[in-house]
Order: sequence, then C-alpha cells, then structure tokens
Amino acid sequence: MRTVAMSSAASVMVLSLTGCGMVGRIGNSGDADRAKGNDLTVGLLMPETTNTRYVNFDFPIIKRTVAELTDGRGRVEYANADASMARQAQQMRKMIDERVDVILLDAVDSHATSGLVRKARSAGIPVIAYDRLAEGPVDAYVSFDNELVGEVQGRALLAALGPRAGTSAKIVMLNGSPTDPNAKQFKEGALSQLDGAVTIAQSYDVKDWSPDLARSDMTKALAAIGRDGIAAVYSANDSMAGGVVKAMKDAGVTPVPPLTGQDADLDAVQRIVTGEQYMTAYKPYPGEAEAAAKMAVTRVQGKDIQFDALTPDRVDSPTDRDIPARLISVTAMTRENIKETVVADGIYKISDICIAKYRAACAEIGLQ
Repeated sequence: MRTVAMSSAASVMVLSLTGCGMVGRIGNSGDADRAKGNDLTVGLLMPETTNTRYVNFDFPIIKRTVAELTDGRGRVEYANADASMARQAQQMRKMIDERVDVILLDAVDSHATSGLVRKARSAGIPVIAYDRLAEGPVDAYVSFDNELVGEVQGRALLAALGPRAGTSAKIVMLNGSPTDPNAKQFKEGALSQLDGAVTIAQSYDVKDWSPDLARSDMTKALAAIGRDGIAAVYSANDSMAGGVVKAMKDAGVTPVPPLTGQDADLDAVQRIVTGEQYMTAYKPYPGEAEAAAKMAVTRVQGKDIQFDALTPDRVDSPTDRDIPARLISVTAMTRENIKETVVADGIYKISDICIAKYRAACAEIGLQ
C-alpha cells in the first residue's frame, strides 16, 4: 500500500468532470438524494488512549469545526476503542444502527474494519478514513504523508549522529503496531534513509504502540547489543519513546542516545527540551482535523465540488484503488524550532512546556 499524489492537472480535470456530473465516486455510497442541511451527526471513532492527541486535539478541533460549518446545529458523537478492535466494532455498529450521517474512522485494525465499512455503505452512511487508511469502500482518506514521516525521522536521526553515522553505528528500531497500516509506511520511510547508512542491529514491531512493550523490547535490545553499543534509537512515536527512555534509565544509560518520536506529545516536547529525546515528527493536527470535519460535512451535504477540492490526492488500500485523499506534510521538531511549531500553532503555550521542573532547561535553549 502506498500513497500516490495526483498531479495538479489531474486535480483540475477531476473538478471539471465533477462539475459536469461525469465523476460519480462520491455518489457510490448510499443514496445520491441523501444530502442534508446543517442538522447532521458526525460519528467519530478513535483507536486508543495511549496517544493523548485524540482526546486533547483531534476531537475538540473536529467538534468545533463541525459546529462552525453548520451554524452550531451539527454534532459529533465520539467514541474511543482503547486499542480494542472488538470495542471499536461494537461502537461502529451502534453508530450505524443509530443512523449517524457520516463516520470518521480511525481504525484499531485497518483490515478487521473492512466488513463494518461495507455495512455502513449498505446503510447509506459514508465512511472517511481518518489518520489510518481503513480497508473496504471508504469514501475518502485524510492523514499525513506517512512515508514522509518516516523519512523525516530517519533523516533527523542521521543528522543527530553526524560523523558517527556509518555501518559501524548500531541502531535499534521500534516500529508501530502491525495492525496499523501507517506503521508500515513509517517504517518504509525510515528505512529509505537508514538502510546502508547505519546498521539496524535490532528491530521490533510493537503491538498496539504500547509504551510498556517498547520498554520491554528496548531492554531486550540493550541485553543483546550492550548498553554502550547503541548509537541511536528509532521510535515510531512519542509514547514508545517514553518507554525507551525508561528502559535506558533502568540500565543506567546516560545520556540517552539520539531518539526519535512522532506526535509532539507534551511529555515528548519536554524530553526534547531536556535532551532525553532528539526529535519528534510534528504533525499539525489542526490542519488534519479541520480537513476531516470539512470533508465529512460537505460529503453529507452533497457539495461534490467542494469535497473534491478537499481531496486533491489519491491513495490505494489493499482492497480499493484511487481513493480520494488529503495528505498533509510534517516537520521535524527539535530543540531549535519548538517556538515555530507547537507554540506557533497554539498546541501548547510555553507555560505548558516550561513548568518548574523544566524551567532551567527551557531557559538554556531560549524557550521563555
């Protein structure tokens, strides 16, 4: 599965044909006459609670944007599966039975949800895959450019190593959950930078992105390689990076070697301030969440041209091809650009980051 961006010319062609009624993908899901006004319900299904972004950023932004687009009449029904596919299946079936107007689905297991996606389509309910590309006939997909995320992480790790990079540099890779299609793309992107530039001494696929399992895997890697033999650690996200730091501290490794992450969790930003984590792939959640809310509302309201304008890219899943998509870029956030990223975007205030425990470290890097 790999993402393929449309050319500008192709985007224009799609818009033109849609305006003439010649492109009908949007009408494939449910009734073509099902367009609604502002009184609509968006079902929002999130995968887990380990990553704090879902409840702290994604849900509030989507809720606010839906309200703004519908003069306060649209509502968002939120559910989080807490990493349980069985729970998410139950939550999605409930939303289908309750006849929500559209579902934004961030799948726990992208393959296991395909039957539910088909069930929603049969009920005339569009499904937009959010952040993770679900299998089955989804109407659209909104996420970040996942291979680029891995590339950004890999490049940052090499930059942190500098002249120490080379085949003698042993790297540990802690990749995301095997049930998350994004994890495969992050890994592929990272390996495109790291293969041949360093030696991947140990590599683990961490079930459910669990920080506890990441800590355990890192402990195994330390035993296999030796506490002084690890040049850097690739962690696919911040929660697992937290597990890596704990394992390093348990083993008495100080300082922690260059360590990557993703998502710009607050504790990860604070680890970056103190030097315990080198970087995080910062993904501007407001852009993703706002785009998803706009896609959901325009899809339900039958605004086909606006919907096409919001989905200029195309992606393939294992079950479907040429899925309308919006892929958002990412930034490598290090100590040098905290102000220009999470602070400038209003994700955190400096006072959120630089609490008493981190005040001296913040002052040292000019974060005041």
